[in-house]
Amino acid sequence: MTTGKNGLTYADAGVDIDAGNALVDRIKPAAKRTNRSGVMSGLGGFGALFDLKDAGYNDPILVGATDGVGTKLRIAIDTGVVDGVGIDLVAMCVNDLVCQGAEPLFFLDYFATGKLETETAARIIEGIAEGCVRSNCALIGGETAEMPGMYPKGDFDLAGFSVGAMERGATLPADVVEGDVLLGLASDGVHSNGYSLVRRLVEISGLGWDDDCPFAEGKLGEALLTPTRLYVTSCLAAVRAGGVHALAHITGGGLTENLPRVLPDDLGADIDLDAWQLPGVFQWMAQTGNIAETEMLKTFNCGIGMILSVSADHADALTELLTAEGETVSRLGTVTAGAGMRYTGKLL
Repeated sequence: MTTGKNGLTYADAGVDIDAGNALVDRIKPAAKRTNRSGVMSGLGGFGALFDLKDAGYNDPILVGATDGVGTKLRIAIDTGVVDGVGIDLVAMCVNDLVCQGAEPLFFLDYFATGKLETETAARIIEGIAEGCVRSNCALIGGETAEMPGMYPKGDFDLAGFSVGAMERGATLPADVVEGDVLLGLASDGVHSNGYSLVRRLVEISGLGWDDDCPFAEGKLGEALLTPTRLYVTSCLAAVRAGGVHALAHITGGGLTENLPRVLPDDLGADIDLDAWQLPGVFQWMAQTGNIAETEMLKTFNCGIGMILSVSADHADALTELLTAEGETVSRLGTVTAGAGMRYTGKLL
């Protein structure tokens, strides 16, 4: 094989294959930490294999989910605090899977950037691995794309893909009825939705990412990068205990848009806004932007990251179970006749 005297290389065009290989070697230990029953292959192949029978399933139904982190990435890029966005990526997918009644089995990521910076990429993917470990979900593959000219220097984007499974007949939502009790699980902050508005509010406030946070200890940027809470293990424990009819992951659209997605068309919900205390970050945002209560409820999670619709005679036992699993549980209200969300009490 001959080479041109002054021939160009792929690296000359901005793509460093050696850096990509170095990244794969760096993240292999992190991916190995996520191994679970069913994993059949490691990183590096053209595809990844998973054995459902080895994972313990007899007649499985597969459930797929995909998501990203959204404009929260802008804060991570601007501050250099990228370690938690991998957890966000996993959470946005696996929290959706559990709402279907599925156990997350494996995860794949897509990381795209203009110029691959191995250290930054490794920190992000190690965060993805940490999210997978906490969810008992194997990181079995992914793609790193170096695309000069597509992203400004230092910018990157993330997408995640997860597959879960359940035994046939175990799909949620199921059997939601009038009188079901609604249990809310506390969020860890803004999670990964509404950040276009969050960034606008920070601009209005005149604060910078490195300024002291007005609603918590530490810097503002770091506080707003608190990762999305993972509800997988606690919610699966509740589902397996019995009495759970539906789960709603409170993401973009807030409580107002997400809870109706798991209710029958002829049923709605009565929610007592006095049942929980609005966390400081949401109080600060509402005050900074003079945001109406209705807008807060249809934009942010407002401190409730997951809602379970449960049988009334299981509500107390499930509250105890979820609390023992580390969740902060609020009894929000009940499922009622007639479509629509009805709020009482006061959020702000």
